[in-house]
Amino acid sequence: MIDLYYWPTPNGHKITIFLEEAGLPYTIRPIDIARGDQFKPEFLAISPNNRIPAIVDHAPADGGAPASIFESGAILLYLAEKTGRFLPVETRQRYEVLEWLFWQVGGRGPMAGQNHHFGRYAPARIPYAIDRYRNETGRLYGVLDRHLANKEFIADDYSIADMACHPWIARYADQGQDLDDYPHLRRWFERLQARPAVIRAYAASDAYARRGPDFSALEREILFGQTASAHK
Repeated sequence: MIDLYYWPTPNGHKITIFLEEAGLPYTIRPIDIARGDQFKPEFLAISPNNRIPAIVDHAPADGGAPASIFESGAILLYLAEKTGRFLPVETRQRYEVLEWLFWQVGGRGPMAGQNHHFGRYAPARIPYAIDRYRNETGRLYGVLDRHLANKEFIADDYSIADMACHPWIARYADQGQDLDDYPHLRRWFERLQARPAVIRAYAASDAYARRGPDFSALEREILFGQTASAHK
């Protein structure tokens, strides 16, 4: 059994997609990031960066004590190696998957996250920041669109690279993007959207979806006002 410390963000969705695709039993342990659950000592013991997702695997492959893993890319890699699925063993194919996994966690996700922040949540509109991150998001959409021109999936076979990228494309409207501008990306995105496991993964978030239109002042402070001493 795997405990998934989760909130319905793109990074959280990556892990529910894998778990549903692999058919692994898991229990969601919700971490309400607007209430500050990520700063509780019991969560920091698992995820010292106070970010979701994180997992605790109660049946690790080495047969030892429960294993905790934080950071979405590391979790995907761990689960792929645990199950022997969605990550090729051949060196060239394996590193193509890892290239695109790291492309997402090191660039695609952070740039889109800044896009979301300055476009929707920043207390003051800063045109330079809004344009900067929207344009960079668009550039990265173009990179993936060109890569997918003759491919069904990012690295030929369906893999953790696809699972990592899909949730950050799913919020394209929030990022000021139109998928009609990226036809190969749209084709790939719609193919993944139709997968039963992906449908189930997103449905798992329904119980935790935010109902209100905006964050309160306190929630904004919790989410966006963190400093080095935030969880001391």
